[in-house]
Amino acid sequence: MTQNSDRDGSLSDAAVHAGLLRRVGRQRDREAFRSLFDHFAPRIRAFLLRRRVPPALADDLTQEALLTVWRRAESYDVKKAAASTWIYTIARNLHIDHYRKDARAKKLDEHDPQFQPPEAPTPDELCARAEDVDIVSEALGALPQDQRAVLELAFVEGLSHREVADRLDLPLGTVKSRIRLAMDKLRTSLGDVE
Repeated sequence: MTQNSDRDGSLSDAAVHAGLLRRVGRQRDREAFRSLFDHFAPRIRAFLLRRRVPPALADDLTQEALLTVWRRAESYDVKKAAASTWIYTIARNLHIDHYRKDARAKKLDEHDPQFQPPEAPTPDELCARAEDVDIVSEALGALPQDQRAVLELAFVEGLSHREVADRLDLPLGTVKSRIRLAMDKLRTSLGDVE
């Protein structure tokens, strides 16, 4: 009688599981995998729940562990560990990896410039901005009405040239020409200010 047999001559669970793993690893035997899955899935889930893993995550980790068993079954060595030990180690390691990733994701660098509020403008900057607005408003006011209208629709309302043409019932080429003329006049008048 071998050491993997029970007293009545039948194989022990460890020997059966090792044999199933070998069949999965060598032959990609789906029936062998189904037997492993049916036996270990509820046990792995219970194992993870005892480790205080939330039920939904325990389900996901159980699936992932058994998928890893399917993928890596050929690397199982009966001389190093029992099949159950090997499978539970995979589940435990997946849980640890998930915990570490989750911990890293929750840890934010509060000094990261991306998370810092922008500096408040100084009174001088606010005054300069107000002057800039006045200068631009004055330059816009000096434009002919037809050019000012297309600029306001395009830049204030954010309409496309086609939408401006439709709104004003003008040909598209006319809208583009008016925008180009208006921008040239603004560059000239605002260039003089600088």
